[in-house]
Amino acid sequence: MNKFKNIDFSCPKIKQRLLAVGLLVFMVLLFFLIIILPLINKAFELNEYKTNLVIKLQQYERILGRADLVAASMETINKEQDKQGYFNLQETDALASADMQEFIKKAIVEEGGQLSSTQALPVSNKDNFKRITVSVRMTGNSQVLRNVLYKIETSEPLIIVNQIDIRPMRGVRNKVTRQMESSNELNVNFQAVSFMRNSG
Repeated sequence: MNKFKNIDFSCPKIKQRLLAVGLLVFMVLLFFLIIILPLINKAFELNEYKTNLVIKLQQYERILGRADLVAASMETINKEQDKQGYFNLQETDALASADMQEFIKKAIVEEGGQLSSTQALPVSNKDNFKRITVSVRMTGNSQVLRNVLYKIETSEPLIIVNQIDIRPMRGVRNKVTRQMESSNELNVNFQAVSFMRNSG
């Protein structure tokens, strides 16, 4: 401390040296703040980004490692569904539609009803499945209708009855009494829907 007592800080040379040292410290600090500190921050960011990428890569490797297991499970599920008879197994949607129309015709005739018409509607695709739809028009009494619907909805492959419209048939006039007699017959329109897996 005694060394500094003898220094004359008012001397211009010492002022210049102090100013030069101060300027040097300022420049070093400025260099650190402008260049070194952003580089350090960028290095930390890149290191964190790299760590996240490594974690994601490990997750993807675990997922890919289970891919064969998932594919085998999906195949097992598909086979089980086929055994349960939910899906139409015909080779084409045209064959599936024809098969469904034949089944419905047989069900109506066997129950004593009368088939007016069947018409295949356009096939729609959704979530890897084809929706096979047939429009049906038939006549019969309520017992016939009940039995036909039961046969359709308990069939294999699965057929769902949709958009059903039931109307009583117009009565006939009695030739003797000239009165209108009510009819037990019904006009029935409905859609029958079956499902197929897309071959792809």
